[in-house]
Amino acid sequence: MRVIDLSSSVDASGWEPNEVVHEVMSAVEGAEHMATRMRENWGIDFDPSVLPGGELLTLDTITLTTHTGTHVDAPSHYGTPAGGGTARHIDEMPLDWFLRPGMMLDLTDAPVGQIGADRLRREFDRIGRTPEPMDIVLLNTGADRLAGSPKYFTDFPGLDGPATELLLDLGVRVIGTDAFSLDAPFGYMIEAYRRTGDTAVLWPAHFAGRSREYCQIERLSNLDALPPTGFTVSCLPVKIKGAGAGWTRAAALIEDGTGTEGGAS
Repeated sequence: MRVIDLSSSVDASGWEPNEVVHEVMSAVEGAEHMATRMRENWGIDFDPSVLPGGELLTLDTITLTTHTGTHVDAPSHYGTPAGGGTARHIDEMPLDWFLRPGMMLDLTDAPVGQIGADRLRREFDRIGRTPEPMDIVLLNTGADRLAGSPKYFTDFPGLDGPATELLLDLGVRVIGTDAFSLDAPFGYMIEAYRRTGDTAVLWPAHFAGRSREYCQIERLSNLDALPPTGFTVSCLPVKIKGAGAGWTRAAALIEDGTGTEGGAS
């Protein structure tokens, strides 16, 4: 079996609209830190100089949003459900949603803006089948090549409302994209709204989740290493209580002798 990494890095050196802060405590500092904690919390005196090189363990502290890096959006991220009540958080979602057969749609020819249902149907025709219920559908837009730059957040295509509804009608409950968002860029949607006065162009993919429960995987990468079908997606989200999203180390599992060559394994 080949394992293909589909995740983008959480990189404090890359450009992000919400700053990522990554602080590293060295092994020497870690020894002093542990000695202080043991003394303050448990009354244990310990001299860290007895450790090899006076070192213990490093410690990373990262400040970021749950929507930084490759992550899974939960229904609660989309707002109040259309029928009222409370939408499920990421820690409440069934894990079997996130280990399923995958289908990769090649949409790299799509311009910045919104992708319609007809474009998805053409891709189904090219592949030779439609998604099965509970398949994880991945949208290869090519946007991951811009990761780490401001254009990553402005130059990509996203789904419109009918395209999202088409996938949900087919029984898909997890939709992934290598772009910043499953919706079109903010600027595109706002301009379309100003031009048409139609509120349906504003975040249609996300708002679809208010009436029909589903999850999105955003900020994937390396989707061009995948075949259209014949692989399993693993995208188990981190269990953060009450959160609207959780990070995931997404990967594709391909049995030997199937699919295409390439990708990080």
